[in-house]
Amino acid sequence: MKYEIIVVGGGHAGCEAALACARKKHKTLLITTNIKNIADMPCNPSIGGSAKGIVVREIDALGGEMGKIADLAQIQMKMLNYKKGPAIRALRAQADKTTYPKEMIKVLDNEDNLDILEDTVTNLIVEDKKIKGVVTEKNNKIFSASVILTTGTYMKANILIGDKRTVSGPHGEKTSKFLSEDLAKLGFQIIRLKTGTPPRIAKDSIDFSVLQEEKGDNIHWSFSFDNIPNYNIENQTPCYLTYTNEKTHSIIKQNINKSSMYGGIEGKLGIGPRYCPSIEDKIVRFSDKERHQLFLEPESLYYDDIYIQGFSTSMPIDIQEQMVHSLKGLEKAKILKNAYAIEYDAIYPTILKQSLETKIIENLYTAGQINGTSGYEEAACQGLIAGINASLKLEGKDPLILKRSDAYIGVLIDDLVTKGIKDPYRLLTSRAEYRLLLRHDNADLRLRKYGYEVGLIDEKRYQKLVNKENKIKELENYLKENRINPTKENNEFLKNIDSSPLKDSASIYELLKRPEVTIEKLQEIINIKADKDIIEQVEINIKYEGYIKKAQKEAEKINKLENKKIPENIDYDKVVNIASEARQKLKEVRPTSIGQALRISGVNPPDISILMIYIKKENHERATI
Repeated sequence: MKYEIIVVGGGHAGCEAALACARKKHKTLLITTNIKNIADMPCNPSIGGSAKGIVVREIDALGGEMGKIADLAQIQMKMLNYKKGPAIRALRAQADKTTYPKEMIKVLDNEDNLDILEDTVTNLIVEDKKIKGVVTEKNNKIFSASVILTTGTYMKANILIGDKRTVSGPHGEKTSKFLSEDLAKLGFQIIRLKTGTPPRIAKDSIDFSVLQEEKGDNIHWSFSFDNIPNYNIENQTPCYLTYTNEKTHSIIKQNINKSSMYGGIEGKLGIGPRYCPSIEDKIVRFSDKERHQLFLEPESLYYDDIYIQGFSTSMPIDIQEQMVHSLKGLEKAKILKNAYAIEYDAIYPTILKQSLETKIIENLYTAGQINGTSGYEEAACQGLIAGINASLKLEGKDPLILKRSDAYIGVLIDDLVTKGIKDPYRLLTSRAEYRLLLRHDNADLRLRKYGYEVGLIDEKRYQKLVNKENKIKELENYLKENRINPTKENNEFLKNIDSSPLKDSASIYELLKRPEVTIEKLQEIINIKADKDIIEQVEINIKYEGYIKKAQKEAEKINKLENKKIPENIDYDKVVNIASEARQKLKEVRPTSIGQALRISGVNPPDISILMIYIKKENHERATI
């Protein structure tokens, strides 16, 4: 068998990678250990959240699938931080764990140029440091021009509960036993990571009367720019809030040595996620806190499992039961599925180019948890970028490299390949220095053009973007050209909305810079016709104009350094007088630009100055030869 591109793994990264390649007309094969687990959600029943929700919008803007499927599968929608600034707003959906994979499999099955094979990849076929294909457990040799590895948590996976270690992937699935060994032989640095999941409990065993109900928003939301949300706002499935307490903390402290990560299992364990820690880790690290917030989230409308968000643990089963029963409203809860930690192999991501192609094997790409990330959304965006870039390389085109000022996706990939990781990487708003530019509301304005250029956004959707851009400009011009006079009626209106009266006439544009003045309120005294999304975009641009311009100016300054390229074959041993740590890090990461070099931990401004002088001198000497 021969394909243009092989995608290994059917999780969120694999689905996006395979769809991107197939939609770009490349004959693509998706290999997965179990077809039934394609697009599975083995952990939390949600899509989106802080920063992650913006990533889903970015995936949709580029032509990916996650946002569309999340809209179909949602059973509750909520905009986080809606009353706060636009830079930190992010959409989160409770997603039905039955509907989401079912809808994604439909899309995959109906995609031209895409085949799906149930098998396990054991080895890569490599010749002269170029990928040539894969070998599978069923002794299939399948050849291809490119391979994208999206193995998730399956490489040498172990399930950890108390003092028990079981060779298994999520849901008791078989693991990929040999692929990480093959990668190590090829020169990849293999690291051991760990993540966890909480217990699932029976819905009818919970006393909801003593819990705080958490409803969805009374506003329609969607992840996809192409979907018009039409779900019933009143019929959203509620979540519920409870808290740990003194009894919970006492049980954990008394049995802490029985937890897998605190001595329950002998030997060194993989590194767990810093920003999504187990409940025992929270109790140890935040011993001053009297309680920790827990959300009870429904997994599906088709079965009654309730997910205890924030309560992941690797305690023994009997201790888990005591812990659950100590929680308010869960005193008689029936555990349907016990919590566990899962340990797995990954690669150290500085071995990757910003295109997600590996530096040591040409045409081999990796995406998702194999790169040291956590989360469905982080995986999906990497899969999309890997699929796009594998396709572009086959077409003889330059890769799509998103800058940190372009997208959260750009921040994530740059962090991975430039800084590496210490624990499973989770995307946070605090990681993005240009977060006012990288908002939920403007993902299409930032990225849809890229999606169009790489061939994943069709002409109709692109023209929709062009029309939106024109309408934004039209409304901004209208607001600048039309003025409000200091009449008695107008000043009375301003007084009623707690705004200062006008002494002279002012443009509507200038008036909207006042925090308390909005277009919705102004429509009482002036007719302003525009769609809701256009009004939102224009108001943000006006009210945050100074901050946005400052961020854009800073981004332009940094982007100039991104344009100062470092020769691919530079010998850092010949760059005299730089610090030894800087030399080591530069050799490891091999940055493509001065801007990227500046972001490497251990490389300081004096090292950069020396490096720039060396490059300038080398370029001059070549020019005179």
